[in-house]
Amino acid sequence: MPNSKCLQKSEPLWKEWDQKAQKNGLRHQVNAVNGNCYVGQWKDNMKHGKGTQIWKKKGAIYEGDWKFGKRDGYGTLSNPDQEKGKYRKVYSGWWKDDKKSGYGIQFFGPKEYYEGEWCGDQRSGWGRMYYSNGDIYEGQWLKDKPNGEGMLRLKNGNRYEGYWQRGMKNGSGRFFHLDHGQLFEGFWVDDVAKCGTMIDFGRDEAPEPTQFPIPKIEILDPNGVLEEALAMFKKTEEDED
Repeated sequence: MPNSKCLQKSEPLWKEWDQKAQKNGLRHQVNAVNGNCYVGQWKDNMKHGKGTQIWKKKGAIYEGDWKFGKRDGYGTLSNPDQEKGKYRKVYSGWWKDDKKSGYGIQFFGPKEYYEGEWCGDQRSGWGRMYYSNGDIYEGQWLKDKPNGEGMLRLKNGNRYEGYWQRGMKNGSGRFFHLDHGQLFEGFWVDDVAKCGTMIDFGRDEAPEPTQFPIPKIEILDPNGVLEEALAMFKKTEEDED
């Protein structure tokens, strides 16, 4: 009796072609229909691992980590500089779910940049901002604005130390007028000092001291007077709300 063998069922050709088309591992270059170009690692048909993406429309380039199709990990984003004919670094730091998250440095211009913490593409947490006019802010941020405790040091050396809210001085703080040798300590609302005390501070070393020193005022309880004025101001605010 002749031996009979079962014929092995062959897979349809389309399955073989589909398997070959799946992107896994390292690919030298993949061009999208919109003109974007990616070179790097893949997993399950998604960018995953180390890779470089170039966007055709703006010419931006990202080099760094990817996770399931999104920028995730450490990476650098750069834009083309038309004047110099080369790329200019825009952001270098950590990403999560395609957004700046964690520690990173953002360059807004040649002399203006931020270094610190990010969350969801916004400055949030601790950070230091160098402004193009020479001012420097160092402290807490929330939703891309100074919020919490922080210090603003102006180009001329004067500085504010205290609380911020929505990018403005709000709450208790001290402003050092080092150019005139004076110190103001008080309470701010939306960048406006509402009440406080002014004293001479380093007046002898100040480059432009005031013509006359601040006279001493004999108050039995100066702290009590300030606290009372502050309480009255807060009560007025509550009544208006």
